Amino acid sequence: MEEKELINQMKNGNNIAFATLYDYYWQKVYNFTKLYVTSSDTISEIVQDVFVKFWEARHLLDNNKRVEGFLFIITRNIIFNKVRSKVREDMFKMTVLRSIENEESYNQEDQMVAEDLKEYIDQLIAVLPKRQREIFLMSREENMTYREIAARCGIGEKAVERHIYLSLKFLKKNLLLFILFSTLPE
Repeated sequence: MEEKELINQMKNGNNIAFATLYDYYWQKVYNFTKLYVTSSDTISEIVQDVFVKFWEARHLLDNNKRVEGFLFIITRNIIFNKVRSKVREDMFKMTVLRSIENEESYNQEDQMVAEDLKEYIDQLIAVLPKRQREIFLMSREENMTYREIAARCGIGEKAVERHIYLSLKFLKKNLLLFILFSTLPE
């Protein structure tokens, strides 16, 4: 069957068309991922994530474009996100190790800055529009997924995503001001 027809069928929710495209492309995605990731478990996880995302985003497929390009964009983004997440995790671990090795470096001033920052973030969250604040707190404090929040609030996942995006944009902008002013010499 021709790729365009498989795409059409997959866009309509046909699992067999998806399985056919999966069988054809999984090795290419695997080999591409292997260029950037060394752990075979991580490679397998990424390949699985790619095809889950591929299925979830099937409505975005263009019948006139090759699936391969779409899959490699998804793969690249997932690899980038995993690497970024790993770097953040490693930096966090290093910070914790440093503080354990050198407890004297953690002083009362650091504690006060951390408390001030937490209080400032809580104040920023409090001034968010009510619905935006509720959705943001469900995401961050209750660790709910966008799907769970959407179901609880009776709105679409895209609306949830938009509320979270606007909340984070507001917080980032205002936290930057806090950081700038808290690091100025007295």
